[in-house]
Amino acid sequence: MALKDRIDSDLKQAMRDRATARLEAIRMLRAAIQRREVDERTELDDPEVLAVIEKLVKQGRDAESQFEKGGRQDLASKEQAQIAIFSEYLPEQLTAEAVAAIVDEVIAETGAEGMRDMGKVMGQIKPRLAGQADMGQVSALVKQRLEA
Repeated sequence: MALKDRIDSDLKQAMRDRATARLEAIRMLRAAIQRREVDERTELDDPEVLAVIEKLVKQGRDAESQFEKGGRQDLASKEQAQIAIFSEYLPEQLTAEAVAAIVDEVIAETGAEGMRDMGKVMGQIKPRLAGQADMGQVSALVKQRLEA
């Protein structure tokens, strides 16, 4: 089943279950997907839908940290709940060891020797780890490996 179909199915189920928080989060996700489809005048496939979901998760984490800094735990909890719902649609996350192995493998494949090769390495890693790892952490790991 395509990811968009699964999201639509879950939206209908949330309506039937009268799960308001889940319904709100899934509607937000569908709106983000539709907005991108309209902007790009195309139908999104699964990898592109995953990119939209990853962006929403990242935005949610940023908002959550800002709410916590501002002492608004109620809003931070709401963001955490939405992130949990969005994360259901992402593939299973890789372990730190698996990510490190892929980073080392790509560095060896590309022959990267220093920071000037960071873009080349990240260009190879991003498609391999799409949706399976936090790219901010991956970027930090690549930077660490290339500086060493």
